[in-house]
Amino acid sequence: MTAQVHLLKLSVGTESVEDLTDWQIGYAKRFADGMPRHITRMWPKREAEILNGGSIYWVIKGLVQCRQRIARLDRVTGEDGIDRCAIVLEPGLIRTATVPKRPFQGWRYLPIGDAPPDLPPHRQNEDALPPALAGALAEIGVL
Repeated sequence: MTAQVHLLKLSVGTESVEDLTDWQIGYAKRFADGMPRHITRMWPKREAEILNGGSIYWVIKGLVQCRQRIARLDRVTGEDGIDRCAIVLEPGLIRTATVPKRPFQGWRYLPIGDAPPDLPPHRQNEDALPPALAGALAEIGVL
């Protein structure tokens, strides 16, 4: 049986989960399948593990705040002729417990055991705490 792994990615320039949702809705309209995607230079070597139920966990304002299921990986060629990887995502973000993360470049593998849990269904539509407050509470273990 194939193991499972997630990806961790900074959502640069995003202020909130709602910002990421709005951006993805507009961006997804560019594609025939209407699915959002993140295009990256590197092809994940652990493709089978990612496609075995993996998600991309989004870091917004220094905190992991949500995740999104990965539907597939597509090979795309840029205008410069270089092949890239389109991480095709299922629409909709699932809020998670907030966890502080320092900045990093690109994406990282996130082992299943290190992934923050999803918020319960009754908390999925709550307004998010201000990032500074959520970060401070997560650092002391309250969130």
